[in-house]
Amino acid sequence: MVERSIRPIVTVPDVVGLPFHVGRDVAAEARVALANPDPDGPAIGTLAWPGLFYIVWQHPEPGTQLREWDSVAVRVVKHGDATDREPADPLDAPPADSAHAQPDREQYLDLTED
Repeated sequence: MVERSIRPIVTVPDVVGLPFHVGRDVAAEARVALANPDPDGPAIGTLAWPGLFYIVWQHPEPGTQLREWDSVAVRVVKHGDATDREPADPLDAPPADSAHAQPDREQYLDLTED
């Protein structure tokens, strides 16, 4: 069965880095809705109230085409809870075994010859 929709196609705006109340307005102007990434959790407006919250992650990415009023999942942090240089997604731990980074001593280039 082919699902068809008469809802227009819209473009997802970039809301990362914006205060939640501003990002919500930007999303509404683009005709998409901000949502909690956990579909079983509370509404995103509940998580971002009261206080000043910033959007630190969104899915789908900006520029993605969606149907009008489809959801854009966002994560928010309360102002002051994240440092300025904290990545939105945690970085992977570096490899524990550094042996692969050692130079190969079996090959030498002699630069003393004429």
